[in-house]
Amino acid sequence: MAEGRWRVKAIEHLGDRNGESGLKRSLGPIHLTLIGVGSIVGTGIFVLTGIGAERAGPGLILAFVIAGFVCAMAALAFAELASMIPVAGSAYTYTYATLGELAAWIVGWCLILEYAIAASAVAVGWSGYVTGWMNGAGWQVPLVLSSGWFDGGILNLPAMFIACVVTLLLVVGTRESATVNAVLVVVKLAALTLFVVFAAPHVEARNYQPFLPYGYGGVVSAASQILFAYLGFDAISTAGEETRNPSRDLPLGIIGSLLVCTLIYMIVAAVSVGALPFETVMHSDEPLAFLVRALGHGTAGDLIAAGAIITLPTVIMVMIYGQTRIFFAMARDGLLPPVFARVHGKRGTPHVVTLATGAVITVMAGIFPIEDITELSNAGTLLAFIVVSMAVLILRGTQPDRPRPFRCPAPLLVCGLAILGCMVLFASLAATTLVRFGVWVVIGLVVYYVYSGRRSPMRKPPAPTVAP
Repeated sequence: MAEGRWRVKAIEHLGDRNGESGLKRSLGPIHLTLIGVGSIVGTGIFVLTGIGAERAGPGLILAFVIAGFVCAMAALAFAELASMIPVAGSAYTYTYATLGELAAWIVGWCLILEYAIAASAVAVGWSGYVTGWMNGAGWQVPLVLSSGWFDGGILNLPAMFIACVVTLLLVVGTRESATVNAVLVVVKLAALTLFVVFAAPHVEARNYQPFLPYGYGGVVSAASQILFAYLGFDAISTAGEETRNPSRDLPLGIIGSLLVCTLIYMIVAAVSVGALPFETVMHSDEPLAFLVRALGHGTAGDLIAAGAIITLPTVIMVMIYGQTRIFFAMARDGLLPPVFARVHGKRGTPHVVTLATGAVITVMAGIFPIEDITELSNAGTLLAFIVVSMAVLILRGTQPDRPRPFRCPAPLLVCGLAILGCMVLFASLAATTLVRFGVWVVIGLVVYYVYSGRRSPMRKPPAPTVAP
């Protein structure tokens, strides 16, 4: 039944349409938008600003524009599909409905890179701020306990600690986690406002010269790295079965959160490279706090660091949330062990897969450096964005009359730009990252052919028709 690998699953049969999954519908548009903002505004702006400046100099501003534009095009595609297919699974589920099971498996496998590895990267970024704050307060943290094995240390214990805490919070409940996220988003935006207030008066035109010290290649390279800063809007689409009015609220949450965060990024990036020469902050693990301290505002820098320490866990929360819902959907479809689709009877959360995912994320956060993790995460994300954009075009052709509560405007143009932009950014990733990504895909194919494909309901022969 090899043809089962290419069969698509009818949209009517995707996910849970009758409330039988056990997941609670407890999220509204405000919760979803704040989940998106809580995830998007995180390590990308608090930590990767320095890495982006190293690659693009003042052109970091343009890199944020490029990455934001590509994500905006993909977000419109996500919004259309999320309104049509409001179930758990995100890009994995959309691919199942358009390109078939094997393609869906590959996308789901790559989404592990987006969510699980991204959560590890944010935990490492949080550790950098915690370590910097503790060292500044006179509590020296040994390198061997604050950096991973591949980053000059042994274990990054602060990163492992925060990953564990967030995992346990998600096991408690989705709405409770979303409420905590909403409070922390306010604190996060206050920290970024504080940064702008203290750093903006020091902006000088000469710090923007030369604007492109490493040429446009450096800008595109930086954009391929800081694409990580925009991750999170797509995680909203994984909440389809826990949203009260998904057809309306999912598009609002996806597009609204991305617009808010893009504006924030433009302001923060412009101030970051304009207040001091970009070389000043490009090697710091806590660039925003470091920059404000370098300008002579020590207390404000400490408050910004404190804001990052308090709020970056919201990003880890959303990334783990998105990953577990994708695993949940894949397990329900028979491609992963059914235990991963088990839902806690009282709390309504997929506790088994949440604990398993959290354990893996904790280990990765304790071992790997942030730059390697974010690039690998971006590779999986870009592939998912390409497939989702293709899915919109395919469904427009094969099912033009299907109701679309939200319609992507000018789909051929928008989805075409999303696909082209993602391909350019993908090609700009480091060669080592592309090799690692290729190895990951090969491993995924082996798992599919050895386990998942053999157990797929799509490969079972149809029941014989009995004549009356």
